[in-house]
Parts: sequence; C-alpha cells; structure tokens
Amino acid sequence: MKVVEERLKGNEGEIKLIPENLDDIWHLKHIIEPGDVVFALTKRISESSDKLRSDKEKITVRLGIRVEKVEFHRFANRLRVSGLIVAGIEDSGHHTLNLSVGTEVSVIKERWRDEQLNRIKRAIEAARRPEVVIVVIEEGEATIGVLREWGVEEIASITRSYGKGMGDYRKEFFGEILSTLKNLDFRYAVIAGPGFAKEDFIKFVREREAELSKKLIKADVSSTGRRGFVEVLRRGVVTRIVGELRLAEEAEYIEKLLGEIAKNGNAAYGLNEVEKALNYGAIDVLLITDEFLMKEREKWDVDSLLEDVEKGNGKVVIMSSEFEPGKQLNSLGGIAALLRFPIR
Repeated sequence: MKVVEERLKGNEGEIKLIPENLDDIWHLKHIIEPGDVVFALTKRISESSDKLRSDKEKITVRLGIRVEKVEFHRFANRLRVSGLIVAGIEDSGHHTLNLSVGTEVSVIKERWRDEQLNRIKRAIEAARRPEVVIVVIEEGEATIGVLREWGVEEIASITRSYGKGMGDYRKEFFGEILSTLKNLDFRYAVIAGPGFAKEDFIKFVREREAELSKKLIKADVSSTGRRGFVEVLRRGVVTRIVGELRLAEEAEYIEKLLGEIAKNGNAAYGLNEVEKALNYGAIDVLLITDEFLMKEREKWDVDSLLEDVEKGNGKVVIMSSEFEPGKQLNSLGGIAALLRFPIR
C-alpha cells in the first residue's frame, strides 16, 4: 500500500492511497465503509453520446460517491464500491467504483478509527515483506501460489504430458517451475506434494541454483492443485516458517481459544461473556471478526469496547471472516477473549 497524501485533523479527514497488490484491495474492503466519501477515476457514458446507440462513448472521469455498499471480488481482483454520487461531472444518481491494483483512491471519513489506521500501516509493512510461495508438485503437474493475507493466490499452473525421454521431460518440467520461481521475490518457498517429485525438484534446484535452494522447504501433503494449498496451511507449514504472518497468528489464537473452551478454562465467548470478563479486568486478548464489527457498529458503539480492552492492557486482534480462523470465531458469535484468569 502506498500513501500518496494524508490530510487529517485529529481523526477526521482524507487519506489518498494506491493499492499495490491484491492484499491492499483486501485491506481497503475493511477500511472503506458506508457513510465514507470515496473519490477515484471511473468510466461514465459521455453526455454527448447518442443514448439509442449500443456503442455509447465512455470517458474517464473522477467521481466522488457517498458509500452505501462495499464488495470484494477476489477472482476479479477488484473492490466494488457503490453509492450516491456527491461530486464530479454529475452531482446526482448512483455509481459503482471498481477499485483495482494501481487505482488511486481518496477516502474521506468523519472519524478514522485506530484499527483502520493500523491496517494501513500493516499494509505498508506487508508490501515491504518478501512473499511466501507455495508449490504443489506431482509428476507432470505443478500449481504455484503466493501467500496473501486472505489466503493463497494461484499465479501459475504448469503441466507436462509424458512422452519419449523421461529424463528430458522431467528436466524441462522442473526447469519451467524453476524459471517461474526465479521471477518471483520471496523469502521462502514451500515445495509440497504427495509423491517423490518434490524431493527430486529440490535436488534439481540445489544442483543449479544453490542460493535459491536455501529458501526451499519440503512439505508432505496428500492433495494436488489448489487443495494442496489448503493442506499446506492446515498442516501448519506456514506457521513454522513465517510465524509473524497475520494468518498464522490468527490460527494460533483460535487454537488456543478452543483449547481453553474445551477445558472450561481461561476463555470467554459471545458478547455477554466478553463484557463480563471486561468488567472483571480479565481480558488478555480480545478476538473479534471484521464481520461482527460491521454488524454491531450499526447497533451500538462497539469501538468503545475495544478501547476499554486496550486501556486495561489487553490486546485487540481483528480477524478476517474470509479465512478459516475468522469463520471459526464467527461460529462462536464473532467475539471471544483469552483471559488472564477464569471468571466463573
């Protein structure tokens, strides 16, 4: 994420941003909310175009809308922000801004919350951090993905059919995977698969690119393709190699929470139990999903609860509802806490 300009008075004002990757689009989904005013370049039909013609001319204009709805379209690599036009060549009607990587966007809020500003800082830091690549490989088939905060983004699929000269076939197959990896900037690459192809590929890289091979970590999985990505995450491989990643942190918190719940220990879940724990000063870590935040903000000042937890030296962790730890937390009511001591 790149911050182009920041004009804030206290917690009110405008921040102009440029999302630099799909992770940043994901962050914007949780920064932009109903009531905000958002400006961006967009396409509109020219007023001079013949309304009866099918080939109406579209021109690029800068519009501002008051946000009513925000939708993340992962496979289209964009964020759809819909609302009432408040500024631009038109001052009435509704429009949808399609925000994609490289699109400059201005977000104006009456109040920027701390977690939104922290999310921007985290996005800037993440942009500087090398990526983790996952390669799921079997004979003649390899799927390559990049670890993002919302999951794994598939970036390449390589297949080779069997033919004459098994040795040449394998070298060409492995060589194509290696060429793809050399074009990526990453800290680690997890090489996973159900058979022996992963070991042979690592040996292949070691013989040709000794330095690159130091970044490769082997993992056993039973699945191929995208299902292999899921299995790599589930087996904790990512946690082992990049424990600082948000994804791994959320999974660890949920595992600990479920463990405490199972033994009726230092945990509380559901709004009533969490508020009770807060009153006792017992909250060590508050876990809350973005979905819960969005819904509850329409009913009451949920941000005051977060602030009270932090004032009591507790940590607030806001989880993504798109990934498994957040889904598990939503099944518990969207809010839970790890406690310093039991409250029962």
